[in-house]
Amino acid sequence: MAEIALRRPPSPGAGSYWRPLPPCARYALRVNLVDAAAAAGSALPVATAACRASVQGDWAALWLGPDEQLLIGPEPAGAAFADAVASALQGVSHSVVDVSHRQGAIEITGPHAAALVNAGCPLDLDLAATPAGFCSRTVFAKAEIVLWRRGNEHFHLEIWRSFMPYLAAFLSEVERELPGQGGSRGA
Repeated sequence: MAEIALRRPPSPGAGSYWRPLPPCARYALRVNLVDAAAAAGSALPVATAACRASVQGDWAALWLGPDEQLLIGPEPAGAAFADAVASALQGVSHSVVDVSHRQGAIEITGPHAAALVNAGCPLDLDLAATPAGFCSRTVFAKAEIVLWRRGNEHFHLEIWRSFMPYLAAFLSEVERELPGQGGSRGA
């Protein structure tokens, strides 16, 4: 298990549009999604539409491929959730791997959220192309991420922990360049 000191997320500047999120439980689920949705019913979130997230209670399922989901939820409930997934998918060929300590997350919100994300990500973040609920593997400033658009001005980035300091520094630098912001949310 990772040492607590190593799990400390980077700190944004005062008034920043981004912030590291606290640790959470993450599971990589590999399964035929049609079979999983039929077997699990409402027992767990399963995103069945390409590049879309499904949220159920405290848990989210992010569609990463035809047979791959990233399940994200509260850290204290992780082991119980993994057991519930195994029980719900009993008889269905699947794999559930705990990847909680592999990555961290950054949340980007506010009126400049899309501009801040687009400074390092090549995806078209126009709402018509990437509406709320969109998720995809992509790159951000040369680092592989999972991008989840939770709302019009709300992004969730899943990042491997070793890249967190690099991306935090990148976001801080880009934020200073936002028009009229200078790294602050003030008018």
